[in-house]
Amino acid sequence: MKHIISARNIMMGATGLAVLSALSGCQSNPEEQSAQEGQNKFLVVEQQPNGKYVVIEEMPTTGPSRAIIHETDENGTVHERVMSEAELKEMADQEYKKMQEGKSELNEEPKGEGMGLAGTILAAAGGALLGNMIGNALMNNSNFRKNQDASNRSAYHKSAGGASGKAASSSGKKSFFGNSASRSTGASSSFGG
Repeated sequence: MKHIISARNIMMGATGLAVLSALSGCQSNPEEQSAQEGQNKFLVVEQQPNGKYVVIEEMPTTGPSRAIIHETDENGTVHERVMSEAELKEMADQEYKKMQEGKSELNEEPKGEGMGLAGTILAAAGGALLGNMIGNALMNNSNFRKNQDASNRSAYHKSAGGASGKAASSSGKKSFFGNSASRSTGASSSFGG
């Protein structure tokens, strides 16, 4: 028997593969989140009326990490300044040392939205600036994670697992319909019986 491959069959197969790969890509695992934490970042940080800072935009970047800081002076004029990766690293390193000594805002429960500039920088880009080992150590601190969520409004933070207090419910993958990928073998049926 001769097999006929039509353009329709090829298109259906390609579409099916695209849908399957898109659905399986929606589930992120901890290894992917760890890789996201360690990549360089571009931040836009804004000073709030209470003097605290929040991240309003966050994006991964292939270049060096950098930040634009929006600060308001006593006359209400907004000034922008750009911080280089070296400045961000120095600020994050100083705040990390304060955190180790127990003298950082990051050691305490959040008190409203935002933190000081150094705490905000460390919370948003600690892994990218100081290395994955320090980033992972920071993520093990529950107060750090709470402060990180309170100081980061960016959509990227929320979509990249910013609600880091939530634990994965199971290690098994879920199917499209929300069921576990493993099949139950307990049920049986018989015909005519």
